Amino acid sequence: MAPPQRCILAPARKCTQFLPEGKLQLMSEMQQILEAIQNHASSDEIVGLKLPESYRAAVVRKDEVDMWEGYASEDKDPRKSLHIDEVPLPEIAPDEAVIAVMASSINFNTVWTSIFEPLSTFLFLERLGRESVWGKRHDLPYHIVGSDASGVILRTGSAVRNWKPGDRVTIHCNYVDDQDPKAHDDSMLADNQRIWGFETNFGGLAELAVVKANQLMPKPAHLTWEEAAVNALCNSTSYRMIVSPHAAGMKQGDAVLVWGATGGIGGYAIQYVLNGGGIPVGVVSSENKAQLLREMGCEYVINRKEKGYKFWKDEHTQDESEWRRLGKDIRELIGRDVDIVFEHPGRQTFGASVFVAARGGTIVTCAATSGYMIEYDNRHLWMKLKRIVASHFANYKEAWAANQLIAEGKIQPMLSKVFTLEETGEAAYQIHKNMHEGKLGVLCLAPTEGLGIDDPEFRAKVGEDKITLARKYA
Repeated sequence: MAPPQRCILAPARKCTQFLPEGKLQLMSEMQQILEAIQNHASSDEIVGLKLPESYRAAVVRKDEVDMWEGYASEDKDPRKSLHIDEVPLPEIAPDEAVIAVMASSINFNTVWTSIFEPLSTFLFLERLGRESVWGKRHDLPYHIVGSDASGVILRTGSAVRNWKPGDRVTIHCNYVDDQDPKAHDDSMLADNQRIWGFETNFGGLAELAVVKANQLMPKPAHLTWEEAAVNALCNSTSYRMIVSPHAAGMKQGDAVLVWGATGGIGGYAIQYVLNGGGIPVGVVSSENKAQLLREMGCEYVINRKEKGYKFWKDEHTQDESEWRRLGKDIRELIGRDVDIVFEHPGRQTFGASVFVAARGGTIVTCAATSGYMIEYDNRHLWMKLKRIVASHFANYKEAWAANQLIAEGKIQPMLSKVFTLEETGEAAYQIHKNMHEGKLGVLCLAPTEGLGIDDPEFRAKVGEDKITLARKYA
């Protein structure tokens, strides 16, 4: 009798082979890796697999950095600058690991890289290349992007102690070493702190990735690969901004205004405010998003499109009467001013954010998606003893704590839509044009959505409807 046939998928290349049992040596190295992962191969079996010499990755090219010269930001198209190329697998340093990336996600930094704005990320790679022998690997004529990933460890360097091949992991993007004294208080303060996949090479939007061991965290066992892949950057950022004493340090009863409250970081911020006994006031741009917020448990919602706020009279002049109107709307909802403003849009909203914070309140800010040249009326800051706190991603301890809350089912992924690796440019374009909701996932080695759930019983306990809520409103 002929041996049974088995369908082996190579998702990134979109080809299918039917091979008899016992003929796995005929498969490509990448196909064998995928087969081993899907069969929950042991650590020894993973080590026994040959790694491919090259892999497919989403890249921008150094010889195209001038392609958008003369274009306005809104006219730059990531679909034209992001390419799927075959790239060589680099040698790993003693403190690094090679990851088979099952899924990744799009963040604003991928958009910034793709439009070479506010500057080319090849400048970051050149600077890293001057630091050390290992840093020199990053200075290449292409930049592999992506600052999120979920996957499986394939190899570990000689200095890696706590992880082994076969471990299922998620990756956070804080790229830092331990040779700067400031890093031992808070690694985000280290002079050489970087964001992996943005200020370094070998990022997560690829079939393989190279990361430091101190970027690794356990994959939440009840989530799919794509659900696990979208959390680390945004969830950790929101944790630091809301929970950590390094930023707002929210306490029970604090009222928090959250801009973009169903977006990539805003959706996690709302959950942290609710979990911590705070009072969230979510700002969104449509009734659909308002409905999502209410289903998440946020009682107080402001639809800015419906309200028609115009914080700027023109390009150079803000309108304080609109700030006052926002403040009045907040007080009508909760009876007082907000203690904390979760600020990330930047230029368009910052003046209003400073104004509406309560006396002695905090404006905690990261990023500036509407522009980073900020203007506000300093009288409303100094005369009412408010403070502005800068926040940038999270240190390893904060990222680990945020990941643990995901693993315990207390914070839910904000995944709204999933793309293939080939569609990375389209996904980045949708974020650039604000066509998205929540987080956009990208399948890398995973052949289809829905794979990677290792604890279905706990998933059922958490609730499918809660885990997938953001997709309902996509």
